[in-house]
Amino acid sequence: MASLKVQVIEMTAALMTAAFGLLAALAWNGAISWAVKQFLGQEEGLGLFVYAILVTILAVVMTLLIARMAAKAKAADAKLTEKMK
Repeated sequence: MASLKVQVIEMTAALMTAAFGLLAALAWNGAISWAVKQFLGQEEGLGLFVYAILVTILAVVMTLLIARMAAKAKAADAKLTEKMK
């Protein structure tokens, strides 16, 4: 059974991932829409696809980083638990 510390880290990672997904969708909305409009001269069609791709890439990268941190914490906890046996 995972320690309380690992459980807290895993839950925090899940909540942070969800929060970052929402943050990416909301906070970057205006900035990315503006940038796409500047480069493509439109906010519809191709511009919306470019916007969606950029936000998705950002969310995936951050999710992977958060998951990697959680995995490292879990591995460190497993090593500590093994040493205590």
